[in-house]
Amino acid sequence: MIIFFGPAGAGKSMQGQILAARMGWRWLSAGQVLRDTHDPEIVKTMQEGKLVSHEEITRIMSEAIAKGGDIDELILDGFPRKFEQAEWLINNKSDHGRDIGLVVVLEVPRAELLNRLRIRGRADDTPEAIDERLSIYREEMYPILGLFTGQRIPVVHIDGTGNVGQIHDRIFLELQNRELS
Repeated sequence: MIIFFGPAGAGKSMQGQILAARMGWRWLSAGQVLRDTHDPEIVKTMQEGKLVSHEEITRIMSEAIAKGGDIDELILDGFPRKFEQAEWLINNKSDHGRDIGLVVVLEVPRAELLNRLRIRGRADDTPEAIDERLSIYREEMYPILGLFTGQRIPVVHIDGTGNVGQIHDRIFLELQNRELS
C-alpha cells in the first residue's frame, strides 16, 4: 500500500487518482468509501461534521482493502487519520493482507494552500478555518508519521508545489527510485 498524507488542498486525491490510473492500481479515499456505504448512521455522523468511530472506519476500510484482491498496489487517501488507525493498519495485516510500502507526504506552504482552497471556493475554506485544520493536521499526522518511521516504513516528503504534472513526476521518480513502480 502507498499512503498519501497532506493537509486540505495539498493535492492528495488528485495525485492518488493520477498514480492509480497510470499504474493500474486502486485508489481508496476513506471519505468516498464511507459515503459509498450508504449506512444511515455513518452518513448522519459525517453530515454532522463528526468523525466516524475507530471501529466503524477500520471495519469499512478493512473490507475495502480486502476488495483490492489481486491489484498490485492500493493507494490510501484520508486513512489513517488517527494514531489508533495507523496502529491498526500495521498490526492487522492478517485482516487486510497488505504491507505499507511507502508513505508520501505532500508538503505545500500555507500561502499556496490558502490560494488553492480559495479557488476551490467552499464557504468553509476561510483563512481561520484553514489554519485550524492545519493545526489539527499537524497534531494528528506527526505522531502517525513517527509511528511509521519507528516501524521502518519509508516516509518521503514531496514538494507539493508547481503544476499537477510536476508534482506527479516527483512522486513517480520517488517510486521508481524505491522500485515500487
